[in-house]
Amino acid sequence: MAIPVLDNRTARQIFLDRHLLAGITGKTTDLGALIRNLGFVQLDSIRTVERAHHMILRARQPGYKPKALKLLMERDRAVFEHWTHDASVIPMDFLPYWKMKFERTYPALLERFIEWRGAAFQDKLDETLRHIEAEGPVGVGDIGHEEERSGGGWWEWHPSKTALEFLWRTGRLAITRRENFNKIYDLAARVYPNCGTASLEETLDWSCNAALDRLGFATSGELAAFWKLISPAEAKTWVARELDVDRLEEIDVEGSDGRSRRHIARPGLLDTISDIPTNATRVKILSPFDPMLRDRNRTERLFGFFYRIEVFVPEPKRQYGYYVFPVLQGDRIIGRLDTKADRASGTLNVRAFWPEKGIRRSAGRMEALSKEIERLARFAECEETRYEAGWLRGAG
Repeated sequence: MAIPVLDNRTARQIFLDRHLLAGITGKTTDLGALIRNLGFVQLDSIRTVERAHHMILRARQPGYKPKALKLLMERDRAVFEHWTHDASVIPMDFLPYWKMKFERTYPALLERFIEWRGAAFQDKLDETLRHIEAEGPVGVGDIGHEEERSGGGWWEWHPSKTALEFLWRTGRLAITRRENFNKIYDLAARVYPNCGTASLEETLDWSCNAALDRLGFATSGELAAFWKLISPAEAKTWVARELDVDRLEEIDVEGSDGRSRRHIARPGLLDTISDIPTNATRVKILSPFDPMLRDRNRTERLFGFFYRIEVFVPEPKRQYGYYVFPVLQGDRIIGRLDTKADRASGTLNVRAFWPEKGIRRSAGRMEALSKEIERLARFAECEETRYEAGWLRGAG
């Protein structure tokens, strides 16, 4: 039987649809359902315009307000904070699958933390738990005042800080809230609902199926990397089993360079193409940590878009800027925007827009970009937008 072939444009459309970026956004006001459909939302502290998690949600729900996520997490307990590939907000009903992650994480993380921070934090584990049980939730600044710090800057951890982080990552503690983006830890039993632990087989099956639902097509490695709950070898075994019973099929996906790569998909994926909404003109400014950009290699294959965050690149060596936002229009990434909110003056400063190769700065495209920049300014609570001289870069 011939292997189905997915052309590049159709592949991009399917991929964007699964990442809730196809067509006109804003049809749902159910934030919990939005996060569930995405799978997770990565957290990040940088607030050039707004923090990454808020930018991610706003790109899919234009009426989104940052306080809505806080209520969902702290009041409703509909989501919890833990790790996928990085710290993320995750639907609470996925928690049973993270229980296995807690157990698997313990021995490897213990070894890593001892090597990284020394063994002193082990003596603080029980003490930290007893303190929180008796005194209630704590932040890093509430304990360990007399302890010696190691390292410097943001990575300066004292033993009690290391204990807090270890106990959170291995499931004994949970993040109950954030204060000025600082974690406040409490006993997991006070934050998480009383739910069971999924078995390895249940976690494997759910992890791969749920990842494929959110990707549309994938390699076994991409399935494993989506949630970071299982190993690549486990995902490969699952794929082979599902292919054997015809619950999956192989498919060749064309990249932006015309070359194809073998993936797996559910049978009949090509039959769903006609249901994908399209909006070829609407521009969306994305967070660098948007789920569609999380796997930089996949983004480059599908969209021909190479991206790296230049936060840690010395300023003279930066190609674009400290924290540059990818710009999506229709099914193409059309450029990158360097912009920053000056909250003191209530101004969104637009420093530069670089179109991608082959993207024309047509009047219609620039008008759509301008409208999106104005929407972004309102989201950042800026009353004015200021365009720096020479902000339009590249060819016309």
